Amino acid sequence: MSSTTLSLIVFACVFGGALLGIFLHAVLPQHHLTNETKDIVKLGMGLVGTMAALVLGLLVASAKGYYDAQSAELTQMSANIGTLDRALALYGPETKEIRAMLRTAVARILDQMWSKDGASPAPPSAAGGEILYEKIQGLSPKNDTQRSLQGQALSIAVDIGKTRFLMYAQQATSVSLPLLVVLVLWLTAIFISFGLFAPFNGTVVISLFVSALSVSGAIFLILEMYTPYSGVIAVSSAPLRAALAHLGQ
Repeated sequence: MSSTTLSLIVFACVFGGALLGIFLHAVLPQHHLTNETKDIVKLGMGLVGTMAALVLGLLVASAKGYYDAQSAELTQMSANIGTLDRALALYGPETKEIRAMLRTAVARILDQMWSKDGASPAPPSAAGGEILYEKIQGLSPKNDTQRSLQGQALSIAVDIGKTRFLMYAQQATSVSLPLLVVLVLWLTAIFISFGLFAPFNGTVVISLFVSALSVSGAIFLILEMYTPYSGVIAVSSAPLRAALAHLGQ
């Protein structure tokens, strides 16, 4: 289910709760709406509101940490790709074919991670990485400098492969559904209490509408950060494109 759909469901639940509270205000007997009752409801909802704020903050922090990790890993992988290309260039002209393979592999990674059709990124191609590694391993260094560069290139190639598989494995991470359901239930209960003691007029309805929209917007941002290669809040492909632009030069 998309982030937009889930956010709309959250909005419907929360704003629907506010409207339910207004409806209950109109049908409940007056002795259920006394100041003493209002004070007790405010105390209970204050506790629920505190817990909801803590959980919402936890979800935002978790989603932001995941998004930042993906962005940092992408930048690191891009830097390693550029370093690998320079090491191969320093090795000598016999690495021209390997550098061309590296450029092709990076272009393929860009297509996989930022698919134009919006599909989920495909798993890394092990075959391409293994062929590149075998080509570097198959070089025949003629001096100590080339042997050192070959060792560095092999190490960097392994690091790139590890980072790529790590980024793919992390894509299975998502927001905790039970935590999200509990949070929405708490928010709905809070908005019911808002409407329960509110008069029915345009100002109240608009205020509750904007509040519900803000809450569902926060949920939307959380869900979007868990899909960093598509949607509104996408990790920039600029580092990898910059690395690709300099490959083979």
